[in-house]
Amino acid sequence: MVASAVLGFPRIGPNREIKKSVEAYWAHKITEEDLQKSAVAIRKERWESQKSAGADFIASGDFSFYDHVLDTVNALNIIPERYLQNGLSPLDVSFAMGRGRQEPEKGVDLQAMEMKKWFDSNYHFIVPEISGSTDFKLNFNKALDEFNEAKALGITTRPVVLGPITLLAFAKPARDAAPGYEPLQALSKLVPVYAELLSQLKAAGAEYVQIDEPVLVLDKAEALGAEFASTYEALSKVAPKIVLTTYFGRLGKSLDFVKSLPIAALHVDLSERGDPAQLDAVLAAVKPTNIILSLGLISGRNVWKADLTAALEVTKKAIAALSAERVIVATSSSLLHTPVTLASETRLTAQQSDWLSFALEKVSEVATLAHAASGSTDEKYATLLAANKASIKARREFEETSDSKVRDRVAAIKDADFNRKSAFPIRKAAQALKLKLPRFPTTTIGSFPQTKEIRVARNRLNKGELSVEDYEKAMEAEVEKVIRFQEKVDLDLLVHGEPERNDMVQYFGEMLNGFIFTQNGWVQSYGSRCVRPPIIVSDISRDGPMTVRWSAYAQSLTSKPVKGMLTGPVTILNWSFPRIDVTREVQCKQLALSLRDEVIDLEAAGIYAIQVDEPAIREGLPLRRVDWDSYLLWAVDSFRLSTSGVEDSTFVASHFCYSDFNDIFPSIQRLDADSISIEASKSDMKLLDVFQSHSYANGIGPGVFDIHSPRVPSVEEIKGRLLAYLERIPADLLDINPDCGLKTRGWTETEASLKNLVAAAKWARATYPATA
Repeated sequence: MVASAVLGFPRIGPNREIKKSVEAYWAHKITEEDLQKSAVAIRKERWESQKSAGADFIASGDFSFYDHVLDTVNALNIIPERYLQNGLSPLDVSFAMGRGRQEPEKGVDLQAMEMKKWFDSNYHFIVPEISGSTDFKLNFNKALDEFNEAKALGITTRPVVLGPITLLAFAKPARDAAPGYEPLQALSKLVPVYAELLSQLKAAGAEYVQIDEPVLVLDKAEALGAEFASTYEALSKVAPKIVLTTYFGRLGKSLDFVKSLPIAALHVDLSERGDPAQLDAVLAAVKPTNIILSLGLISGRNVWKADLTAALEVTKKAIAALSAERVIVATSSSLLHTPVTLASETRLTAQQSDWLSFALEKVSEVATLAHAASGSTDEKYATLLAANKASIKARREFEETSDSKVRDRVAAIKDADFNRKSAFPIRKAAQALKLKLPRFPTTTIGSFPQTKEIRVARNRLNKGELSVEDYEKAMEAEVEKVIRFQEKVDLDLLVHGEPERNDMVQYFGEMLNGFIFTQNGWVQSYGSRCVRPPIIVSDISRDGPMTVRWSAYAQSLTSKPVKGMLTGPVTILNWSFPRIDVTREVQCKQLALSLRDEVIDLEAAGIYAIQVDEPAIREGLPLRRVDWDSYLLWAVDSFRLSTSGVEDSTFVASHFCYSDFNDIFPSIQRLDADSISIEASKSDMKLLDVFQSHSYANGIGPGVFDIHSPRVPSVEEIKGRLLAYLERIPADLLDINPDCGLKTRGWTETEASLKNLVAAAKWARATYPATA
């Protein structure tokens, strides 16, 4: 009998119940007890829905209020001392680590810990801080608590634990770490704590434990064979049967030592975002062993209905090599990265719904595949397979009716289309005459607070309770409010504030051909932040201007220059659910051509500063270095294709966040943006050291405060950052801005933070005047 497994499930609830509860707790509207009750209800619903859908192995321990890496950090006592000195409850300590905490009346002023993207996904995790003095111990056993909670409901689960080597591999040296210290040096101290955690699970009756070690799909894991061998030799002696789990990529050479580890089962990702081609090597490696093979055949990264006929053939191949008892069919990764269920969608057409599968539907797909692979004679599964085959056939037929004009335009792209007319020094001089910005120009990344009034107006528009005309008048009032505010605080390069935009990707997708949208297809991005990614279903094109109306209106209100704000092609692609029938490169260049037309239209409307944001360009980098060059070529080309159609005097900026640029710096230079803004307030200057060491010669705006936290930085704090930046960046190239957009912040903290930013910039102008 082939078993079925789900590696994890969305935490937010079908209607984002957890997001709403967490934010209510932060606003002091509910108690911690109320918050925990909401979590109990959601966990119960998650487990019961997966059991009803037919999954054999259901995960527990994968729930989180904020981030599973942060939960692990707290459970293992990897808590920086600065968060323990304020008398906060354990829950509030955790939230302070994730989002900061500022209570002046109590003397509390805590910055959030650094946040990065989880592999090449749009999920963010909190970066652990570790040094030789870190006191590892088991503060609580979350995996055990949730295992027992499910058990009390009559549901036996498979606990999930983030593996110790992945945890350390993604950590950074703490502030008190000795020079040259690497967190992996702490492995021998950490393993006994994991052994304690796992032995408790075994004593509670857990038969299996899923230990996630996705670091194994990265190149750096190939040098960690000895660490894996010693760690899992120790853990296997006290743990339940270990299911070693990888996802998002291929094992590669690490398979050479993984096959010899004392584990019960190995999970590999065979989806399109993993590597289907690794199956033969994995089968050959595990065949002589007793290791059970878990096949990640149902994608945890896309929203498309799985081709169960094709997946069944792969499963049969594994069975032929190993036997049915040694094969599990599973989701490729946790379903955290997909919406909860299609059941909430009432506006999709029948055809569109038939293409899609969200988390709960994917659980059913896994169960159906397992029964089919086991030779079930139940007519129910035969009917489901036949319906799936017909659905996949219909989808492929739809894909073949794509827009030939769009593909012809991509094919006709010329080398000249990727290049600005002149080199940066010539452009910089032309832009200085056009924009007349002062030294150390101040600006924001684009969005301003999306207030309750804005959200209510948009909701009323969507329900038909507010006319388009009245909605646009309301948004014009918001734009004027933002312009007047920026003039009041004396920012230099203004933005219109983006009140009309629901999301930086969804907004554009709604005005482009080739996208469809969900009502409730929410996915967690970080903390309580959820996004509703568009779905690319066909070739992409633009019927007309998308943003010109709002940018031109904002410019008409002020004599200061206003930036046009666009989301770049790579980011739109990475933060959407892309097609899987054509390459990502083709989809990206289709997006780039549409944005190129928009950039040219903005310039024609008198907008001479245009920001094309690409926060996802580093995130989309393939996990194996051997695959980098081809991606970076088309990704950078797509940005340049978007932005190179304007005159030298038009300033083109871009924005990036949470990116380690060191390994791809030549590609960052090749973007040839007139200025780039980057997250820098929480990264201990390591990002800027890279720019300095590579002698970056274009403009740059390192963020001077963290917008993911509600705390307000002081003028002195910002001055301190500017001094550190000026040690690394020529004054003539330094722009001053926040880390990211201000959409999620409140107006009070926004005004206070930007006033302090402007004051620090004026101090810098006085302290570092321009020379002749």
